[in-house]
Amino acid sequence: MSSINLSYQRIEKKYLSFLKSQEILSEPFRNKVSQLNNFFLPISQRIYKKFIRSKKTIIIGLTGGQGSGKSTISNILKIILKEGFNLKTVIFSIDDFYKTYKDRKKMSYKINPLFLTRGVPGTHDAKLLINCLKKFKKKKFKKLLVPKFDKSIDDRLKKKKWQKVLTKPHVVIFEGWCVGATPQKNKDLLVPINILEKEKDKKRIWRNWVNKELKREYKKIFGMIDTYIFLKVPSFKYVYKWRLLQEKKLKKISRGKKIMNNSKIKNFVMFYERLTKHMLKNFDKKAQIIIKLDKKHRLNSIKFN
Repeated sequence: MSSINLSYQRIEKKYLSFLKSQEILSEPFRNKVSQLNNFFLPISQRIYKKFIRSKKTIIIGLTGGQGSGKSTISNILKIILKEGFNLKTVIFSIDDFYKTYKDRKKMSYKINPLFLTRGVPGTHDAKLLINCLKKFKKKKFKKLLVPKFDKSIDDRLKKKKWQKVLTKPHVVIFEGWCVGATPQKNKDLLVPINILEKEKDKKRIWRNWVNKELKREYKKIFGMIDTYIFLKVPSFKYVYKWRLLQEKKLKKISRGKKIMNNSKIKNFVMFYERLTKHMLKNFDKKAQIIIKLDKKHRLNSIKFN
């Protein structure tokens, strides 16, 4: 570690301070120092080496089921990359690129009512996202604005509240539940995966459209990612369980705003079920770094491909 001037004490202090701030909103973190040493430092070293080799902005795709800890891990990596490697990191989520409520309403009339609900490929502003990633990759960097989406109002925030990126970052962490998802085979779309598809997508218009989006616009988006980190949940049932915890957290920071109850969340995660299960089955082959989570939401193992 000393050979790359890693100020371990500074990293550890900032890392533990960040975790403490997060514990106010969620359950306590376990094995903090061990996770720093066995997971976050090796990942950060790998990112640093990739940046040194490429000498240009690298885009990290951090993907995993809802509630798997993508935002927390993104922020931990940002701390380590800054304190240990002097790398400037920008974080944003695919969720921030959801289409406005107005645009999704149009989609729901024109294509299928299920597109009113944000989540699946097709409900993001692909053009805006592609332009944003291209700007990060450009040699001559100009300041840019990254959109912000407020889930508690189910709509995009006004431009004055968007994230301002004034200088070229060394690393971009692009996180999201479906980041890197690949299309399914047509035959895999035939049988509905849950009651939502069975009752609301009888003609398979919604799932076919999502699959078509993955073959086109999203292929371009995900093709710009340099390295994938996959947070692999034990099974889909934990997505529902951990999404409930996420909503409780949202409730604490979004006082007075619209929050989903348990039955709404159960219905909501059905929109994500098909692709989440598809990724759990296939994404190990695509990801360069795979972190397996156990049933208690702890980081269990790491594999570098």
